[in-house]
Amino acid sequence: MNRLLIALAPLILAATPAAAQHAGHTMPPAVRPAPAPAPAPAPRPRPPAARPAPAPAPRPVPRPAPRPRPATPPAAPAQDPHAGHAMPPAEAPATVDPHAGHVMPTEPQAADPHAGHDMSTMTPEPTDPQTGHDMTGMTMESADPHAGHDMGGMAMPPDVPTSADNPGRPPEDPLPAAALRGPAHAADLIFGAEAMADSRQTLIAENGDIRTTAVIIDRLEAGFGDGEESWLWDVQGWTGGDINRFWWKSEGEGSFSDGLEDAEIQALYSRAVAPFWDVQAGVRQDYRPDGEDTTHLVLGLQGLAPHWWEVDAAAFLSTGGDLTARVEAEYDQRLTQRLILQPRVEVALAAQDIPELGVGAGLGTIEAGLRLRYEIRKEFAPYVGVEWTRRLGATGDFARARGEDVDAVRAVVGLKAWF
Repeated sequence: MNRLLIALAPLILAATPAAAQHAGHTMPPAVRPAPAPAPAPAPRPRPPAARPAPAPAPRPVPRPAPRPRPATPPAAPAQDPHAGHAMPPAEAPATVDPHAGHVMPTEPQAADPHAGHDMSTMTPEPTDPQTGHDMTGMTMESADPHAGHDMGGMAMPPDVPTSADNPGRPPEDPLPAAALRGPAHAADLIFGAEAMADSRQTLIAENGDIRTTAVIIDRLEAGFGDGEESWLWDVQGWTGGDINRFWWKSEGEGSFSDGLEDAEIQALYSRAVAPFWDVQAGVRQDYRPDGEDTTHLVLGLQGLAPHWWEVDAAAFLSTGGDLTARVEAEYDQRLTQRLILQPRVEVALAAQDIPELGVGAGLGTIEAGLRLRYEIRKEFAPYVGVEWTRRLGATGDFARARGEDVDAVRAVVGLKAWF
Protein backbone atom coordinates (compact mmCIF):
# COMPACT_ATOMS: atom_id res chain seq x y z
CA MET A 1 0.00 0.00 0.00
CA ASN A 2 2.78 2.44 0.77
CA ARG A 3 4.43 1.57 -2.47
CA LEU A 4 1.25 2.33 -4.38
CA LEU A 5 0.92 5.79 -2.83
CA ILE A 6 4.53 6.56 -3.58
CA ALA A 7 3.96 5.56 -7.20
CA LEU A 8 0.82 7.77 -7.58
CA ALA A 9 2.31 10.87 -5.89
CA PRO A 10 3.97 12.26 -9.06
CA LEU A 11 0.69 11.92 -10.98
CA ILE A 12 -1.27 13.76 -8.28
CA LEU A 13 1.28 16.59 -8.23
CA ALA A 14 1.14 16.96 -12.04
CA ALA A 15 -2.67 17.06 -12.11
CA THR A 16 -2.93 19.85 -9.54
CA PRO A 17 -1.70 22.76 -11.86
CA ALA A 18 -3.91 21.52 -14.68
CA ALA A 19 -6.93 21.51 -12.42
CA ALA A 20 -6.13 25.01 -11.19
CA GLN A 21 -5.86 26.22 -14.85
CA HIS A 22 -9.43 25.16 -15.65
CA ALA A 23 -10.95 26.22 -12.36
CA GLY A 24 -14.19 28.18 -12.90
CA HIS A 25 -14.54 27.03 -16.54
CA THR A 26 -17.69 25.39 -17.72
CA MET A 27 -16.45 22.23 -19.36
CA PRO A 28 -18.59 20.33 -21.80
CA PRO A 29 -18.82 16.60 -21.28
CA ALA A 30 -15.80 14.85 -22.66
CA VAL A 31 -16.33 12.89 -25.81
CA ARG A 32 -14.17 9.89 -26.28
CA PRO A 33 -12.71 9.61 -29.73
CA ALA A 34 -13.78 6.59 -31.70
CA PRO A 35 -11.07 3.92 -31.86
CA ALA A 36 -9.21 3.91 -35.11
CA PRO A 37 -9.91 0.86 -37.25
CA ALA A 38 -7.15 -1.71 -37.29
CA PRO A 39 -5.26 -1.77 -40.56
CA ALA A 40 -5.95 -4.75 -42.79
CA PRO A 41 -3.06 -7.24 -42.93
CA ALA A 42 -1.04 -6.97 -46.10
CA PRO A 43 -1.38 -9.97 -48.45
CA ARG A 44 1.43 -12.37 -48.43
CA PRO A 45 3.61 -12.23 -51.48
CA ARG A 46 3.57 -15.32 -53.61
CA PRO A 47 6.91 -17.03 -54.04
CA PRO A 48 8.21 -16.83 -57.57
CA ALA A 49 7.60 -19.88 -59.66
CA ALA A 50 10.60 -22.18 -59.98
CA ARG A 51 12.18 -22.36 -63.37
CA PRO A 52 12.78 -25.81 -64.66
CA ALA A 53 16.38 -26.81 -64.42
CA PRO A 54 18.05 -28.45 -67.31
CA ALA A 55 19.06 -31.20 -65.06
CA PRO A 56 17.50 -32.48 -61.95
CA ALA A 57 19.05 -31.12 -58.82
CA PRO A 58 18.16 -31.35 -55.24
CA ARG A 59 15.49 -28.88 -54.23
CA PRO A 60 16.54 -26.23 -51.72
CA VAL A 61 14.33 -25.83 -48.77
CA PRO A 62 12.40 -22.45 -49.19
CA ARG A 63 12.35 -20.11 -46.22
CA PRO A 64 9.07 -18.43 -45.35
CA ALA A 65 8.84 -14.70 -46.11
CA PRO A 66 8.77 -12.42 -43.08
CA ARG A 67 5.37 -11.03 -42.23
CA PRO A 68 5.01 -7.23 -42.69
CA ARG A 69 4.54 -5.26 -39.51
CA PRO A 70 1.32 -3.23 -39.21
CA ALA A 71 1.68 0.46 -39.95
CA THR A 72 1.69 2.76 -36.99
CA PRO A 73 -1.46 5.02 -37.01
CA PRO A 74 -0.84 8.80 -37.30
CA ALA A 75 -0.81 10.76 -34.08
CA ALA A 76 -3.99 12.67 -33.35
CA PRO A 77 -3.65 16.48 -33.44
CA ALA A 78 -3.34 18.25 -30.12
CA GLN A 79 -6.65 19.63 -28.88
CA ASP A 80 -7.17 23.30 -27.92
CA PRO A 81 -7.35 23.40 -24.13
CA HIS A 82 -9.97 26.20 -24.41
CA ALA A 83 -12.13 24.51 -27.04
CA GLY A 84 -15.79 24.70 -26.03
CA HIS A 85 -15.17 27.29 -23.32
CA ALA A 86 -17.52 30.33 -23.16
CA MET A 87 -15.07 33.23 -23.08
CA PRO A 88 -16.30 36.68 -21.84
CA PRO A 89 -15.60 39.60 -24.27
CA ALA A 90 -12.27 41.23 -23.69
CA GLU A 91 -12.41 44.83 -22.52
CA ALA A 92 -10.29 47.43 -24.41
CA PRO A 93 -7.94 49.28 -22.14
CA ALA A 94 -8.92 52.93 -21.58
CA THR A 95 -6.86 55.51 -23.49
CA VAL A 96 -4.69 57.50 -21.17
CA ASP A 97 -4.79 61.30 -21.72
CA PRO A 98 -1.17 62.34 -22.39
CA HIS A 99 -1.89 65.75 -20.83
CA ALA A 100 -3.53 64.42 -17.70
CA GLY A 101 -2.20 66.29 -14.69
CA HIS A 102 -0.49 68.98 -16.75
CA VAL A 103 -1.13 72.67 -15.98
CA MET A 104 -2.18 74.32 -19.33
CA PRO A 105 -1.45 78.07 -19.69
CA THR A 106 -4.44 80.29 -20.56
CA GLU A 107 -4.36 81.76 -24.16
CA PRO A 108 -4.35 85.56 -24.15
CA GLN A 109 -7.51 87.20 -25.63
CA ALA A 110 -7.17 89.54 -28.64
CA ALA A 111 -7.31 93.19 -27.73
CA ASP A 112 -10.43 95.11 -28.87
CA PRO A 113 -9.32 97.51 -31.69
CA HIS A 114 -12.05 99.97 -30.64
CA ALA A 115 -11.12 100.00 -26.93
CA GLY A 116 -11.06 103.57 -25.64
CA HIS A 117 -12.87 105.00 -28.73
CA ASP A 118 -15.90 107.27 -28.33
CA MET A 119 -18.74 105.38 -30.14
CA SER A 120 -21.59 107.61 -28.96
CA THR A 121 -21.82 109.58 -32.23
CA MET A 122 -22.14 106.50 -34.48
CA THR A 123 -25.54 105.56 -35.89
CA PRO A 124 -26.53 102.07 -34.81
CA GLU A 125 -27.45 99.61 -37.56
CA PRO A 126 -31.21 99.25 -38.13
CA THR A 127 -32.85 96.34 -36.47
CA ASP A 128 -33.95 93.51 -38.76
CA PRO A 129 -37.78 93.87 -39.06
CA GLN A 130 -38.10 90.10 -39.43
CA THR A 131 -36.38 89.33 -36.12
CA GLY A 132 -38.41 86.87 -34.08
CA HIS A 133 -40.71 85.89 -36.97
CA ASP A 134 -41.27 82.25 -37.86
CA MET A 135 -39.68 81.96 -41.34
CA THR A 136 -39.80 78.17 -41.65
CA GLY A 137 -42.75 78.15 -44.06
CA MET A 138 -41.26 80.65 -46.47
CA THR A 139 -39.39 79.68 -49.65
CA MET A 140 -35.89 81.08 -49.51
CA GLU A 141 -34.37 82.54 -52.66
CA SER A 142 -31.50 80.61 -54.17
CA ALA A 143 -28.06 81.98 -53.59
CA ASP A 144 -26.52 84.07 -56.36
CA PRO A 145 -24.18 81.71 -58.30
CA HIS A 146 -21.90 84.68 -59.02
CA ALA A 147 -21.70 85.91 -55.40
CA GLY A 148 -18.11 86.76 -54.59
CA HIS A 149 -16.95 86.70 -58.24
CA ASP A 150 -14.98 89.63 -59.63
CA MET A 151 -17.18 90.93 -62.47
CA GLY A 152 -15.26 94.14 -63.05
CA GLY A 153 -13.56 92.93 -66.24
CA MET A 154 -16.76 91.88 -67.99
CA ALA A 155 -18.55 94.13 -70.53
CA MET A 156 -21.99 94.69 -69.10
CA PRO A 157 -24.97 95.40 -71.44
CA PRO A 158 -26.58 98.83 -71.33
CA ASP A 159 -29.30 99.34 -68.80
CA VAL A 160 -31.82 100.76 -71.26
CA PRO A 161 -31.93 99.58 -74.92
CA THR A 162 -32.46 103.02 -76.46
CA SER A 163 -30.36 105.45 -78.45
CA ALA A 164 -26.87 106.48 -77.41
CA ASP A 165 -28.13 109.90 -76.34
CA ASN A 166 -30.35 108.36 -73.68
CA PRO A 167 -28.82 108.77 -70.21
CA GLY A 168 -29.79 105.18 -69.42
CA ARG A 169 -26.99 103.87 -71.65
CA PRO A 170 -23.26 104.07 -71.01
CA PRO A 171 -21.65 107.18 -72.50
CA GLU A 172 -20.09 106.79 -75.93
CA ASP A 173 -17.09 108.61 -77.28
CA PRO A 174 -17.88 111.15 -80.00
CA LEU A 175 -16.91 110.36 -83.58
CA PRO A 176 -13.46 111.54 -84.57
CA ALA A 177 -13.38 114.64 -86.75
CA ALA A 178 -11.72 112.74 -89.60
CA ALA A 179 -14.75 110.43 -89.88
CA LEU A 180 -16.95 113.35 -90.97
CA ARG A 181 -14.61 114.60 -93.66
CA GLY A 182 -14.11 113.29 -97.19
CA PRO A 183 -16.58 112.14 -99.85
CA ALA A 184 -19.95 110.55 -99.07
CA HIS A 185 -18.74 107.28 -100.59
CA ALA A 186 -15.24 106.16 -99.63
CA ALA A 187 -14.94 104.08 -102.81
CA ASP A 188 -14.84 107.31 -104.84
CA LEU A 189 -11.30 107.91 -103.55
CA ILE A 190 -10.13 104.59 -105.02
CA PHE A 191 -12.12 104.05 -108.21
CA GLY A 192 -13.19 107.60 -109.03
CA ALA A 193 -16.49 109.42 -108.55
CA GLU A 194 -17.73 108.94 -112.14
CA ALA A 195 -17.07 105.20 -112.22
CA MET A 196 -18.76 104.67 -108.87
CA ALA A 197 -21.77 106.83 -109.82
CA ASP A 198 -22.40 104.64 -112.88
CA SER A 199 -21.98 101.54 -110.75
CA ARG A 200 -24.50 102.75 -108.19
CA GLN A 201 -27.04 103.56 -110.88
CA THR A 202 -26.62 100.07 -112.30
CA LEU A 203 -27.13 98.60 -108.83
CA ILE A 204 -30.35 100.59 -108.35
CA ALA A 205 -31.66 99.62 -111.78
CA GLU A 206 -30.97 95.92 -111.25
CA ASN A 207 -32.25 95.65 -107.68
CA GLY A 208 -34.69 98.47 -106.92
CA ASP A 209 -35.77 100.35 -110.06
CA ILE A 210 -37.56 97.49 -111.79
CA ARG A 211 -39.77 98.59 -114.67
CA THR A 212 -43.01 96.76 -115.41
CA THR A 213 -45.85 97.09 -117.89
CA ALA A 214 -49.45 95.98 -117.43
CA VAL A 215 -52.76 96.20 -119.24
CA ILE A 216 -55.98 95.70 -117.21
CA ILE A 217 -59.41 95.21 -118.78
CA ASP A 218 -61.72 96.01 -115.87
CA ARG A 219 -64.95 95.78 -117.85
CA LEU A 220 -65.62 94.58 -121.34
CA GLU A 221 -69.36 93.95 -121.21
CA ALA A 222 -72.77 94.02 -122.82
CA GLY A 223 -75.97 95.18 -121.05
CA PHE A 224 -79.57 94.20 -121.63
CA GLY A 225 -82.59 96.00 -120.16
CA ASP A 226 -85.61 98.24 -120.87
CA GLY A 227 -85.63 97.23 -124.53
CA GLU A 228 -82.10 98.54 -125.09
CA GLU A 229 -78.90 96.64 -125.67
CA SER A 230 -75.66 98.47 -124.86
CA TRP A 231 -71.97 97.81 -124.59
CA LEU A 232 -68.98 99.49 -122.94
CA TRP A 233 -65.30 99.15 -122.16
CA ASP A 234 -63.20 100.28 -119.19
CA VAL A 235 -59.48 99.66 -119.72
CA GLN A 236 -56.32 101.00 -118.14
CA GLY A 237 -52.61 100.21 -117.90
CA TRP A 238 -49.19 101.50 -116.91
CA THR A 239 -45.50 101.21 -117.51
CA GLY A 240 -42.72 102.21 -115.10
CA GLY A 241 -41.31 101.42 -111.68
CA ASP A 242 -42.68 101.34 -108.16
CA ILE A 243 -42.50 105.13 -107.67
CA ASN A 244 -42.90 106.76 -111.06
CA ARG A 245 -45.19 105.46 -113.78
CA PHE A 246 -46.88 106.47 -116.99
CA TRP A 247 -50.55 105.58 -116.59
CA TRP A 248 -53.23 105.56 -119.30
CA LYS A 249 -56.99 105.01 -119.04
CA SER A 250 -59.79 104.67 -121.56
CA GLU A 251 -63.59 104.39 -121.28
CA GLY A 252 -66.41 104.34 -123.83
CA GLU A 253 -69.97 103.20 -124.34
CA GLY A 254 -72.58 102.84 -127.03
CA SER A 255 -75.56 100.79 -128.15
CA PHE A 256 -75.85 97.99 -130.63
CA SER A 257 -78.44 100.01 -132.56
CA ASP A 258 -76.91 103.52 -132.60
CA GLY A 259 -73.22 102.79 -132.26
CA LEU A 260 -70.66 104.82 -130.25
CA GLU A 261 -72.05 107.52 -128.01
CA ASP A 262 -68.90 108.86 -126.33
CA ALA A 263 -65.35 107.82 -125.48
CA GLU A 264 -62.40 109.21 -123.58
CA ILE A 265 -58.70 108.53 -123.10
CA GLN A 266 -56.35 109.80 -120.39
CA ALA A 267 -52.57 110.13 -120.34
CA LEU A 268 -51.28 110.53 -116.77
CA TYR A 269 -48.08 110.80 -114.79
CA SER A 270 -48.43 108.74 -111.62
CA ARG A 271 -46.23 108.98 -108.55
CA ALA A 272 -46.46 106.89 -105.39
CA VAL A 273 -46.87 109.17 -102.36
CA ALA A 274 -47.75 106.52 -99.75
CA PRO A 275 -48.02 102.76 -99.59
CA PHE A 276 -50.79 101.72 -102.03
CA TRP A 277 -51.58 105.31 -103.05
CA ASP A 278 -50.63 107.22 -106.21
CA VAL A 279 -51.22 110.83 -107.18
CA GLN A 280 -51.95 111.23 -110.89
CA ALA A 281 -51.91 114.26 -113.17
CA GLY A 282 -52.28 114.63 -116.92
CA VAL A 283 -54.75 115.27 -119.72
CA ARG A 284 -58.02 113.74 -120.89
CA GLN A 285 -59.46 113.85 -124.38
CA ASP A 286 -63.18 113.21 -125.09
CA TYR A 287 -64.62 112.04 -128.44
CA ARG A 288 -68.29 112.45 -129.40
CA PRO A 289 -69.69 111.55 -132.80
CA ASP A 290 -72.51 114.11 -132.54
CA GLY A 291 -70.85 116.79 -130.42
CA GLU A 292 -67.73 118.80 -129.78
CA ASP A 293 -64.57 117.06 -128.61
CA THR A 294 -63.31 118.39 -125.29
CA THR A 295 -59.90 118.43 -123.60
CA HIS A 296 -59.49 118.37 -119.82
CA LEU A 297 -56.75 118.70 -117.26
CA VAL A 298 -56.78 115.81 -114.79
CA LEU A 299 -55.74 115.59 -111.15
CA GLY A 300 -56.57 112.39 -109.34
CA LEU A 301 -55.83 109.94 -106.57
CA GLN A 302 -55.83 106.17 -107.00
CA GLY A 303 -55.09 103.42 -104.56
CA LEU A 304 -56.22 100.80 -102.09
CA ALA A 305 -58.39 102.08 -99.23
CA PRO A 306 -58.93 100.29 -95.90
CA HIS A 307 -60.90 97.03 -96.10
CA TRP A 308 -59.44 96.45 -99.59
CA TRP A 309 -61.61 98.89 -101.50
CA GLU A 310 -59.99 99.96 -104.78
CA VAL A 311 -60.63 103.68 -105.22
CA ASP A 312 -60.14 105.90 -108.29
CA ALA A 313 -61.08 109.58 -107.82
CA ALA A 314 -60.34 112.41 -110.26
CA ALA A 315 -61.28 116.01 -110.98
CA PHE A 316 -61.46 117.37 -114.54
CA LEU A 317 -61.15 120.96 -115.77
CA SER A 318 -62.11 121.40 -119.41
CA THR A 319 -60.78 124.01 -121.84
CA GLY A 320 -64.23 125.64 -121.61
CA GLY A 321 -63.88 126.08 -117.83
CA ASP A 322 -66.22 123.26 -116.84
CA LEU A 323 -65.25 121.50 -113.61
CA THR A 324 -66.44 117.95 -113.07
CA ALA A 325 -65.43 115.01 -110.89
CA ARG A 326 -65.86 111.28 -110.79
CA VAL A 327 -65.33 108.70 -108.02
CA GLU A 328 -65.25 104.92 -108.51
CA ALA A 329 -64.93 102.23 -105.84
CA GLU A 330 -65.02 98.45 -106.08
CA TYR A 331 -64.30 95.53 -103.78
CA ASP A 332 -63.50 91.87 -104.48
CA GLN A 333 -65.23 89.46 -102.10
CA ARG A 334 -63.68 86.05 -102.67
CA LEU A 335 -66.27 83.31 -102.18
CA THR A 336 -63.99 80.49 -103.27
CA GLN A 337 -60.56 80.29 -104.84
CA ARG A 338 -62.11 80.99 -108.24
CA LEU A 339 -65.53 82.54 -107.57
CA ILE A 340 -65.46 86.26 -106.73
CA LEU A 341 -68.32 88.67 -106.00
CA GLN A 342 -67.59 92.32 -106.82
CA PRO A 343 -69.77 95.25 -105.71
CA ARG A 344 -69.06 98.47 -107.62
CA VAL A 345 -70.20 102.08 -107.17
CA GLU A 346 -69.61 105.12 -109.42
CA VAL A 347 -70.65 108.71 -108.71
CA ALA A 348 -70.46 111.71 -111.11
CA LEU A 349 -70.54 115.36 -109.97
CA ALA A 350 -70.36 118.76 -111.63
CA ALA A 351 -69.72 122.28 -110.38
CA GLN A 352 -72.13 123.85 -112.90
CA ASP A 353 -74.72 122.95 -115.50
CA ILE A 354 -73.43 121.74 -118.85
CA PRO A 355 -76.58 121.61 -121.04
CA GLU A 356 -74.84 120.38 -124.21
CA LEU A 357 -73.72 117.28 -122.29
CA GLY A 358 -76.98 116.87 -120.34
CA VAL A 359 -75.11 117.32 -117.04
CA GLY A 360 -76.55 119.34 -114.16
CA ALA A 361 -74.76 120.93 -111.21
CA GLY A 362 -74.22 118.88 -108.09
CA LEU A 363 -74.60 115.14 -107.75
CA GLY A 364 -75.63 114.01 -111.22
CA THR A 365 -75.47 110.22 -111.64
CA ILE A 366 -75.12 107.17 -109.42
CA GLU A 367 -74.34 103.70 -110.74
CA ALA A 368 -74.32 100.63 -108.45
CA GLY A 369 -73.70 97.14 -109.67
CA LEU A 370 -72.96 93.63 -108.50
CA ARG A 371 -70.90 91.23 -110.64
CA LEU A 372 -70.05 87.59 -110.06
CA ARG A 373 -67.02 86.37 -111.96
CA TYR A 374 -65.30 83.03 -112.30
CA GLU A 375 -61.53 82.98 -112.70
CA ILE A 376 -60.70 80.35 -115.28
CA ARG A 377 -57.22 81.70 -114.78
CA LYS A 378 -56.06 84.65 -112.74
CA GLU A 379 -55.69 86.61 -115.97
CA PHE A 380 -59.03 85.61 -117.51
CA ALA A 381 -62.40 85.76 -115.73
CA PRO A 382 -65.85 86.01 -117.35
CA TYR A 383 -68.68 87.45 -115.23
CA VAL A 384 -72.40 88.09 -115.03
CA GLY A 385 -74.21 90.73 -112.98
CA VAL A 386 -76.79 93.42 -112.59
CA GLU A 387 -76.44 97.22 -112.59
CA TRP A 388 -78.75 100.03 -111.50
CA THR A 389 -78.43 103.64 -112.74
CA ARG A 390 -80.08 106.76 -111.29
CA ARG A 391 -79.93 110.33 -112.61
CA LEU A 392 -80.43 113.00 -109.98
CA GLY A 393 -81.17 116.70 -109.81
CA ALA A 394 -80.70 118.80 -112.90
CA THR A 395 -79.16 115.86 -114.71
CA GLY A 396 -82.43 113.98 -114.25
CA ASP A 397 -84.31 117.00 -115.58
CA PHE A 398 -82.21 117.03 -118.75
CA ALA A 399 -82.94 113.28 -119.20
CA ARG A 400 -86.68 113.79 -118.84
CA ALA A 401 -86.54 116.64 -121.35
CA ARG A 402 -85.00 114.26 -123.89
CA GLY A 403 -87.64 111.63 -123.15
CA GLU A 404 -85.30 109.28 -121.30
CA ASP A 405 -85.87 107.44 -118.04
CA VAL A 406 -84.04 108.60 -114.95
CA ASP A 407 -83.88 105.03 -113.57
CA ALA A 408 -82.52 102.02 -115.44
CA VAL A 409 -81.77 98.44 -114.48
CA ARG A 410 -79.94 96.11 -116.78
CA ALA A 411 -78.32 92.70 -116.73
CA VAL A 412 -74.69 92.57 -117.77
CA VAL A 413 -72.35 89.91 -119.02
CA GLY A 414 -68.70 90.56 -119.62
CA LEU A 415 -65.04 89.74 -119.21
CA LYS A 416 -62.27 90.89 -116.86
CA ALA A 417 -58.69 90.20 -117.92
CA TRP A 418 -55.16 91.48 -117.49
CA PHE A 419 -51.76 90.85 -118.98
